[in-house]
Amino acid sequence: MANILVMIPSGEVYDHDCVRWYSYQDIQRSIDHYHNIGDAFVFDSSLKLLTYDKLDVLEIREFRQEVVDRINAEYDYVFLRGSNYIHDSMDWPAATIQVLAKLRIPVIGFGVGAQAPATGKLTLTEESKRIWRMIADKSTTLGVRGTYTAEVLWDLGIKNTRIVGCPTAFRNRDPELRIDLPALDSVRKVGITMRREVSKHYSPDVRKYLERHRDFVKDISRRFDTVLMMQGEVEEKKLLWGTEEQKADAWAHLHDSAWLKQWYFDDEMDALYRERLWYSDVVADYENLVRSKDLVLGYRLHGNLMALSNATPSVYFSYDSRTAEFAETFAIPCYNVYSDKPFVLEEYWDQSLFEKFNRTYYQRYRDMREFLDENYVPHRMPSHTLRRTTERKAA
Repeated sequence: MANILVMIPSGEVYDHDCVRWYSYQDIQRSIDHYHNIGDAFVFDSSLKLLTYDKLDVLEIREFRQEVVDRINAEYDYVFLRGSNYIHDSMDWPAATIQVLAKLRIPVIGFGVGAQAPATGKLTLTEESKRIWRMIADKSTTLGVRGTYTAEVLWDLGIKNTRIVGCPTAFRNRDPELRIDLPALDSVRKVGITMRREVSKHYSPDVRKYLERHRDFVKDISRRFDTVLMMQGEVEEKKLLWGTEEQKADAWAHLHDSAWLKQWYFDDEMDALYRERLWYSDVVADYENLVRSKDLVLGYRLHGNLMALSNATPSVYFSYDSRTAEFAETFAIPCYNVYSDKPFVLEEYWDQSLFEKFNRTYYQRYRDMREFLDENYVPHRMPSHTLRRTTERKAA
């Protein structure tokens, strides 16, 4: 067992390895704040893979030598929660470099990722470059999301990377997980992971993105019993849980946006927003939701991955380097929203496509397990052989 620290957590921990947002019981405390609950998925999933006695947070907003001395004496390692940290606008907390410089325990990058701009090459600040070199020097290997992230770090001289994907994929610790498609005509309940927020910085064509998003949601909702799965957007939270005044403000904000007014909202989308929105500040609620669905698909990397990790079929919609890299890492069936072809579900409802995911998942599970082992991180991921032996004994 180990005493461990998390760097940049996302939510509060309860029942040892479960995560929810800090003010989940008082939504008004955070209703005006956007927090991506997908980050909490990663935090929750990381804890479910690790074996530890004690968990605390590494403070990197300020440096105090006595605190770092205590950490070095009492804790075994720090893990950096996997997220999209490697991009040109990353703003690291003020004392990050000071704290890292004084740490004498390993710092484990746990599925970190890089984000490319819509055009041009990714350019990092000197501060970011220094931080990543320091993290890489403090571990045997640095766990990254995929090939693109590994290439970005290679260009910085960081060569001890291992591609592991994301802890969310392995949260149920099942080395034999598979996606087996039922007949499409048996599919009834479908979750749509939504992302109406878009930026010119990452999207080469905002209009196509929003129009495709709108048309896809309407088409799938006409065919199936759908729920629109949000991940922390302020206006959607207000529509679900706000006061009457907050709901009115949210509708006004959504419909006053030039992009959304022109390319996203119409009468049908308004009706879907009134009737089918869903959100929770508790990770376990998302897991229970995806387990109840026949299919989950759409724009959210972690929302889709939560479904796949529970053996619910999912199709990714790729719109930036992050989603493309992730779909590549796990060989997930993926639709490019900027392609010339509209999305046709039948073209993706093909077991041979999901067999590619099944094979790749098998390999990535092994990669994640070996990553933890080579960094001397105690964990709860059984090996494929152990799982099979245990099942034979049980039979």
